[in-house]
Amino acid sequence: MSVIETYRRDNEGYLIHPEDWDETVANELAKEEGLVINEDYLPIIRYMRDYWQEFQVAPDVRHVIQHLSESQGYNKREAKRKLFALFPYGYVKQACKIAGMKRPRGWSTG
Repeated sequence: MSVIETYRRDNEGYLIHPEDWDETVANELAKEEGLVINEDYLPIIRYMRDYWQEFQVAPDVRHVIQHLSESQGYNKREAKRKLFALFPYGYVKQACKIAGMKRPRGWSTG
């Protein structure tokens, strides 16, 4: 049995309780999405988790792009390209899921 199978998830695979998340869970969720977490992913995922801990909501994609711009030295266009290269099926579909967020109901999966 996989570690992730012990956690409650909604019918789309998002954690029901984001506080259950840890980096082991992130790796399992990434595998389900066909991704392997490496050092390129960690600043994004950690920022999303920090934001969630402070505000109890997933950060909007524009906040993540701003964070990448400021922390990694990308301009906003490069940051957006980087984010969507890492999560090719979309910010909500992959980044939010892997970071242990509940699926943001008001956002599309793109």
